[in-house]
Amino acid sequence: MKNTGRLLLVAIGFASLLPVAASADDTDPWEGFNRGVYRFNDTVDQYVAKPVAKAYQKVTPQPVDDGITRVLRNLLSPITLVNELLQGKPAAAAATTSRFMFNSTIGLAGIFDIGAKMGMPRTDEDFGQTLAVWGVGQGPYVMLPLLGPSTVRDFFGRFGDAPADPRAYMNTDVAYGILALNLVDTRADLMKAEKLVQGDRYNFIRDYYLQVRAFDIADGVVTSDPFLDDDFESEPAAQ
Repeated sequence: MKNTGRLLLVAIGFASLLPVAASADDTDPWEGFNRGVYRFNDTVDQYVAKPVAKAYQKVTPQPVDDGITRVLRNLLSPITLVNELLQGKPAAAAATTSRFMFNSTIGLAGIFDIGAKMGMPRTDEDFGQTLAVWGVGQGPYVMLPLLGPSTVRDFFGRFGDAPADPRAYMNTDVAYGILALNLVDTRADLMKAEKLVQGDRYNFIRDYYLQVRAFDIADGVVTSDPFLDDDFESEPAAQ
């Protein structure tokens, strides 16, 4: 725990020196390096992750696949809970706690999403988002080997989530098994989304990641979207 605390202090101190990027060039100053890592990741995906995900889809009925996804998401609820508390969201933390308790018991470890049926939809918070709420700049975009798209802030945020991750307290073999299942399940769920990728795949993934992260940090509240503003600024207001 002491080492984790030191890492967090270093992370916050370093990331706070990084400016919030305003343009594509500022956002991705390490593009050359990032593209090299992206090509490596894409090769691993094409020859390892994607074939395994396809095999998983073939042998796993959709209802079972959905149940596995819900169980894995439920397992990581403590990460969301801790970050909601760190962000000063007691009501959201209380809802996450209730949802986790109901899904873990009545919902059979999360196979069934009882919380959603009771009016408690799933929320996702992580330490990267918490750092943003605390005013830490996102820093440059970075493509991580095997882990995929990130920012400097989100990279350091991974260290902050570690103490709240239940897998850290499990038997090593079990923890790695759950991690592997999560990776395969996530890759299988992304199979359909591949059809949405257009043009330069690297740019698409980068821009999509940054937009989703901004949306999550703002809790879905978008006051201005330059893309939508450009498309519809000449449209008359609905009467």
